[in-house]
Amino acid sequence: MVKGREQPMAKQFQSFALVGRDTDTRVADSMLALASHLVKRGQVLVDKNGTVNFGSTQVRRVEPQALADGTDLLIAIGGDGTMLYASRLVVGRDVPLLGVNRGRLGFLTDVSPEDMLERLDDVLAGKFTEDRRSLLEARLNSGGRVVGTLTALNDVVVQKWETGRMLDIETWIDGEFVNTHGADGLIVASATGSTAYALSCGGPIVQHRLGAVVLVPIAPHTLSDRPIVVSADASIELRLKERADTRAQVLCDGIDLGELAASDRLEINASPHRVTLIHPPGYDYFRLLRSKLHWGRGGYDGATSAGSRPAER
Repeated sequence: MVKGREQPMAKQFQSFALVGRDTDTRVADSMLALASHLVKRGQVLVDKNGTVNFGSTQVRRVEPQALADGTDLLIAIGGDGTMLYASRLVVGRDVPLLGVNRGRLGFLTDVSPEDMLERLDDVLAGKFTEDRRSLLEARLNSGGRVVGTLTALNDVVVQKWETGRMLDIETWIDGEFVNTHGADGLIVASATGSTAYALSCGGPIVQHRLGAVVLVPIAPHTLSDRPIVVSADASIELRLKERADTRAQVLCDGIDLGELAASDRLEINASPHRVTLIHPPGYDYFRLLRSKLHWGRGGYDGATSAGSRPAER
């Protein structure tokens, strides 16, 4: 498929997996509607630990780790947290993700529940765009060996843990020393993750197609300690300076990678894997930003012609 253009795909979607926090009744209702709609077109997989009663709708219950096995399309119903969970399921597999927004912000889940069946039919008819997102790979080295590895779609975070003391985090990029950040922590975010935790800490919004990584200190001690944007191919290494009563925790998209001690090294690089998001017709990244961040209320919402600036409604 040509990036950014809608055209029929040779591949047919015949097997589907549904994921979501189904203890939320809104998520459960959407899962029921989707399963009923999709079972006419192929096999539908759901988490065997789920609580939804699908009644006469014939779904196949499998272990969570098997949801992406043999699936043509994985549909995440919920917020961006659900989408991050779904992305971990498909890493290393050629399974695209479609997100139905039942959360609060939903930068990654751009299909509304009101028209999800119509949008899904567009996708099944080949009317969609593919959006390949880069991943970060974090490796925790302790005692000269790798003790943990995780991938992240959004960010890798080093944060203070079980202590009120500030951390001193040394940052090295491509083998060159950059700075020692005196802060509550440090966020290393992909372009996708620039609108997540990094944004709330004052980091820049990076267009998702840009090959860049953002380093954002959390509550830095000095005002001059600002976010840094580097190449997505950069090799990043973080080290914790020895201080009394300091402990640091490493999280990858909210999943605990382990504790970072002063003698350890945290290496962050571009992952060889990518995650493919599916967008139905009409997807507009900047329109999504305006909507989620409440930009331009009562003002300009894009030119329809030269000199024309209609008010946003």
